[in-house]
Amino acid sequence: MNLVKELGEHKIIEIILRCLEPMPKMPVPFGDDVSAVDIGHGKLAVIKTDMLVGKTDVPPDMSLRQAARKAVVMNISDLAAKGVKPIALLASIGLPRSFTKTDVKQIGKGLNAGAREYSAYILGGDTNEASDLIINCTALGIIERERLMLRSGAKPGDIVATTGSFGKTVAGLKILLQHLSVSSKLRKTLVDAVLSPRARLKEGLALAQTGAITASIDSSDGLAWSLHEISKASNVGFLIDNLPVADEARKFAEKRGLDPVELCLYGGEEYELVVTVKPKLWEKAEKAASLIKIGLVTKERTLLVEEKGKRIPIEPRGWEHFKTN
Repeated sequence: MNLVKELGEHKIIEIILRCLEPMPKMPVPFGDDVSAVDIGHGKLAVIKTDMLVGKTDVPPDMSLRQAARKAVVMNISDLAAKGVKPIALLASIGLPRSFTKTDVKQIGKGLNAGAREYSAYILGGDTNEASDLIINCTALGIIERERLMLRSGAKPGDIVATTGSFGKTVAGLKILLQHLSVSSKLRKTLVDAVLSPRARLKEGLALAQTGAITASIDSSDGLAWSLHEISKASNVGFLIDNLPVADEARKFAEKRGLDPVELCLYGGEEYELVVTVKPKLWEKAEKAASLIKIGLVTKERTLLVEEKGKRIPIEPRGWEHFKTN
C-alpha cells in the first residue's frame, strides 16, 4: 500500500487525472498551469485554483496578512504565465478555532491587498473550521484564444529566458527556518523575497501580445522543474549556459558554503516566468519584458546546464508537497 508521502504531489495528480473524463475539445490540456473553457467569439475563460496551507506554505515571520496575500499571488502568477489578465477571485478559508477576530481581519486585508495589487477583486468564497490554516483561491480571467501561452509549443532553436533571477527565495527560507545569521541588508532582500512574493503579471500580459513566446510556465516549483515540465509538454530538451543566479543568492552561498547552482535550479516559489522565444522575435520579446536569456531549446530530450566548462544534467526535482521537507 502506497502512502501519499511516498507518492508525492506529482504522482498524486497523475492518479487523479487518470480518473477524470476529459471535457471534449479542452482548450488547455490537463497538466498546464491553468484550465480553460471556450466561451465563443475566439475567447477563453481561464480558471486557476491554488491552495495555501499553514504548515507547508507559511514560514516563520510571515504574518497572516502576508500569507493571505501570498495565496492570491500564487494564483495570479499562473495566470500571468499564460498571458491572462485576472478579473476576479473566490477564496475558501479554513480556520482553526484558536484564531481571533484580529486574525480573521488580517486575512481579509491580505486577500484584498493581493487582489487589488493586480487590479482584480475578491467576489466571495466560503469559510469552514480546519485543524490548520487553509486559504484556497480560485482566479478567473478572459483571453483571446490565439494569445494564450501554453507549455507545449517550444521548438528546437528557440531561446530560453526568464523574467528574473533565481535563488533568493530558497536562501531566504534557509535564513528563516535555520535561524541563520547574515548582514541586515542581505537578510532583508532574501527574506522579503519569501514574505512578499510578486507575480510577473505585467510581463506575462506584455509577452502574450508579442506573438514571440512558444512556451511559458510559472516557476513556483523551481527553475529545474519548470524546464522539465516544458520539456515534457513540448518534447524538447534544453542547454542552459547562463544560469540566472541572483547576486544576493550567490553572496549567501559563498558565506554559507553552499552551491549557488543548487540554489538557483532547485529552490522554488520564485514566481518568475520561464519562457521559450522565437529567435527572430527575441528583440521584440526582450523589449516587452526585459528578459534574461539563459539558453537554447534542443532537439535532444536531454536537459543540461553548462557551468565552468562542464555540462551537468538538470535533475527533475524542486518543491513537491508530501516529499519536500
